[in-house]
Amino acid sequence: MDLGLQITDMAGASPEHSLVIVNFVSAIRKQLKNSTCYVYSDNIQYRFKNTEGEDKVVIPDASINCRVKARRGNAFVDAPRMVMEVVSPTTEKYDRNEKMDLYRQQEIEEYWIVDWKKKQVEIYELDYENQVPQYYLWNVITEKNRDELKIIHFPNVEITFDELFDEIE
Repeated sequence: MDLGLQITDMAGASPEHSLVIVNFVSAIRKQLKNSTCYVYSDNIQYRFKNTEGEDKVVIPDASINCRVKARRGNAFVDAPRMVMEVVSPTTEKYDRNEKMDLYRQQEIEEYWIVDWKKKQVEIYELDYENQVPQYYLWNVITEKNRDELKIIHFPNVEITFDELFDEIE
């Protein structure tokens, strides 16, 4: 059985990479408490079928999932509503291409690509063109427009630029 796993040579994430994930999860978790949605860090698997019908397994750096009952073993089989990937030199191409395309196919509403070195967040929103899901760049957040950082599909959940990049020099 081919699960479509992609082996990536990773020597381990940098402390800064991990800090961004921890910062995001800790800020969001408190706000989702007592709701039907949960925030997860980078140990949660999602199993999807791509448009070719192949099984794919992905582990996002962070996700917000409101469909937590759809599981097989340790993996979710229904798409989260929001995914965040923190890019690194070994994963950036995969995050921007194959993973992004798979997330688009699963109709994940919002996709963040975070570059901790640049202190930049690209926020993509899902929309449809001729009934085909597409990601559109909604905003690029940097130091200059830091106050515009928001999770589009969770308007009552907040994280500031400073919270996301806390302790990142």
